[in-house]
Amino acid sequence: MTWDTIIRGGRWFDGTGAPSAVRHLGIRDGRVAAVSEAPLDTTGCRQVIEAAGQWVMPGFIDIHTHYDAEVLLAPGLTESVRHGVTTVLFGSCSLGTVHVDPIDAADLFSRVEAVPREHVIRALTEYKSWSTAAEYVAALESLPLGPNVTAFLGHSDLRAGVMGLGRSTDRRVTPSPAELHRMRDLLADALDAGLIGLSEMRNPWDKLDGDRYRSRTLPSTYASWREYRMLHRVLRREGRVLQSIPNLTTPFSLALYLVASMGFGLRRALKTSFLTAADVKANPLLHHAMGPIARLANKLGRADFRWQHLPVPFDIFADGIDLVVFEELSSGAAALHLQDEARDELMRHEGYRRWFRKEYDRKWTPRIWHRDFYDAHILACPDTSVVGKTFGQVGDERGLHPVDAFLDLVVEYGTKVRWYTTISNHRPKVLDKLSALPEVQMGFSDAGAHLRNMAFYNFPLRLLRRANETGFMTVERAVHRLTGELGRWYGIDAGTLREGDRADLVVVDPAGLDESVDRHAEAPIEVFGGMSRMVNRNDQAVTATLVAGNRLYGAGEFDLAAAQRRTGRFLRAGEPRGTVDPATQPVGITRP
Repeated sequence: MTWDTIIRGGRWFDGTGAPSAVRHLGIRDGRVAAVSEAPLDTTGCRQVIEAAGQWVMPGFIDIHTHYDAEVLLAPGLTESVRHGVTTVLFGSCSLGTVHVDPIDAADLFSRVEAVPREHVIRALTEYKSWSTAAEYVAALESLPLGPNVTAFLGHSDLRAGVMGLGRSTDRRVTPSPAELHRMRDLLADALDAGLIGLSEMRNPWDKLDGDRYRSRTLPSTYASWREYRMLHRVLRREGRVLQSIPNLTTPFSLALYLVASMGFGLRRALKTSFLTAADVKANPLLHHAMGPIARLANKLGRADFRWQHLPVPFDIFADGIDLVVFEELSSGAAALHLQDEARDELMRHEGYRRWFRKEYDRKWTPRIWHRDFYDAHILACPDTSVVGKTFGQVGDERGLHPVDAFLDLVVEYGTKVRWYTTISNHRPKVLDKLSALPEVQMGFSDAGAHLRNMAFYNFPLRLLRRANETGFMTVERAVHRLTGELGRWYGIDAGTLREGDRADLVVVDPAGLDESVDRHAEAPIEVFGGMSRMVNRNDQAVTATLVAGNRLYGAGEFDLAAAQRRTGRFLRAGEPRGTVDPATQPVGITRP
């Protein structure tokens, strides 16, 4: 047999958690055609990848991204591919572009996910040709996709598409029976088209952008439980996934979702993925409850409930006050509601500062941000005397409350004040505990969002590094958690690397899993006007990323020819194993 590609002599992980072994892989027609103990004949083989001493594993799955607009402008999604991610999920956090127009999409995405508004509008204006979920899938597959993609239907997208963005975010408006039925039918149509489920939003801290309805919360937050239940019935009937986020101001509302996930009698469980399992600095005891809560619901209530978990420290960066965590404070939300001079004028006002200080000092309120300016480090500022210090230290030196020290610098220098903090997953032992819980899923990277605030594109590599160095879990289990476990639970054809599987894979050099995977970097994103976004750069770790047998990336270099054509596809829920679109197979191959 003539092979398109041979991957020779690597330590092979099949993604199921089974023991790894040194094997030779033969790839043909976009699939893994052989996994052999003996070397394969290279005669006529177009490409041989030497993998001795390296790890060969299924491509990683990123279950939580916000690439919805970026994929239209830069469908190669190179910031994920370069780290071995071969499947990404869109439509998270109730957001999406299936049913809303460009302006509504920008109002939904730009403030919540910190994606430049003008580029969301441009992407949808230039490329949106669809009005249904089936047309959306077809439109994505008309692009030169790099990795495979799949998507949730966003509830805010759905609700705004049916009711209009204004009515869907007006508490005085209740959807009519016809509108409810329309939402139900559109969700059913989306599932028929292959979307994996529905994403919701209950957290009132996420706000609309734009001038029309600015600072209203996302449409999904206005729904009644009756509306949620109606949509959940569709998901339950089809065996699809619900992604949701709790109302963090009323954490006991989680109980409703635990009950909704349960299976009673003949009622099947509702697959529910909830954000998020983390060791939050603001609540150091919270992590103790997450495993037992899910375990109790799953074992006694026959639920199918999972927490999403980012298996790395959650470092966030900010330019001035432009950071979503300030939405937790009504004073912070008031500042983010305004722009430019109006915002500066507000932040100068002593009455506003008293309000901010009062909320900052109030310790017993629901929160994600720890609200500690002594744990907020200044990275850059025109006043170089403050660089390397915390805002708290600056306040001490100037005889000011930390809030006033922060606001003084922001008013004077605006976004030129760059700083960072870590809000969760800061304790290595607790992080290991959470990462090992069977009730959590690896994910929540937010890839494609918060472009100036964080970069977790390489979180799978960082988990592999910890597993390899500390042994808190085997490398086989870490690979399974990042691949096969996710593909199976979400019902998509991804995450395993056995004979007959589509050849979506990554080759990792364990010697490259060093401190470079933990560093932060910046690089321009050309399709967003060249703005500098936060990225990861650890080019010695991934020696090859293949999608459907096409080598897209390796050792810091992209295959420019492959980038001009489609290699990925839309993974429809429930498809047979090893599904390959002939249009994605490698070109330039002569068959005997």
